[in-house]
Amino acid sequence: MTNRYWCGECDFRTHWLEKAEGQRQLVGHYARKHPGTPLGGQVENRGVAFRTRMGCLLLAAAAAAVAVWRR
Repeated sequence: MTNRYWCGECDFRTHWLEKAEGQRQLVGHYARKHPGTPLGGQVENRGVAFRTRMGCLLLAAAAAAVAVWRR
């Protein structure tokens, strides 16, 4: 499961990362850009549901490509 961490003070956000790395990057961002400000923001979770939707999308795209190729 991956997460994306958003700053509560500005528009900074991490890439999709594992929990420990995302938290480390957000803490580093606060230390550099918002020293003395309590850590805040939100966490966006990309779990199993996202991977299932992406799998279905890729399967549909592959089926469409095969249909076009057969014509």
